[in-house]
Amino acid sequence: MVLLRHGQTEWTQLGQHTGRTDIPLLREGEAQAKAAGDFIRGLGFDAFALVLTSPLCRAADTCAAAGFDGEVDPDLMEWDYGAYEGLTRVEIDEVRPGWSLWEDGVPDGERVADVGRRADRVIGRVRRCDGPVLCVAHGHLLRVLAARWVGLPPVAGRLWVLWPGAVSVLGSDRDFPVIELWNLQPDTAA
Repeated sequence: MVLLRHGQTEWTQLGQHTGRTDIPLLREGEAQAKAAGDFIRGLGFDAFALVLTSPLCRAADTCAAAGFDGEVDPDLMEWDYGAYEGLTRVEIDEVRPGWSLWEDGVPDGERVADVGRRADRVIGRVRRCDGPVLCVAHGHLLRVLAARWVGLPPVAGRLWVLWPGAVSVLGSDRDFPVIELWNLQPDTAA
């Protein structure tokens, strides 16, 4: 399974928690998406058995700009940040010092276990496919997806970072799920 995090948006650039708000890509994000598509094809992924994308425009537009035709899967939506939607980490710390998304969750939003259940549904769908799958989605969701892929609890997604426009590959070694490549950022200068 190849993972592609959506390209840069205004909110990701500013460090704002962007869950369900439908924020468009910046020009930089479009360039990241195009470079990611070339990079993915350069890895030898010329065709996919299935291409899935979050319904949010920043992911769907990343998928299209990368040169892929994606099927919308609502389970690939980003974490619902509830009352913390649009806030930065600094702003949240002002009202809730020491806050951790992974441990504390968010008021009026999803818990890590909720995101984990959605990730598990995506993984189940992917494992039923005959061939490679591309998933275009969001930073926190994809981190949880990677944790679940290798059999860790959803909270283990905190162990990785994932930058806008980054490509990762989840695979297997002797039928044991592994992370083959993580957080590769294609060169957008080309």
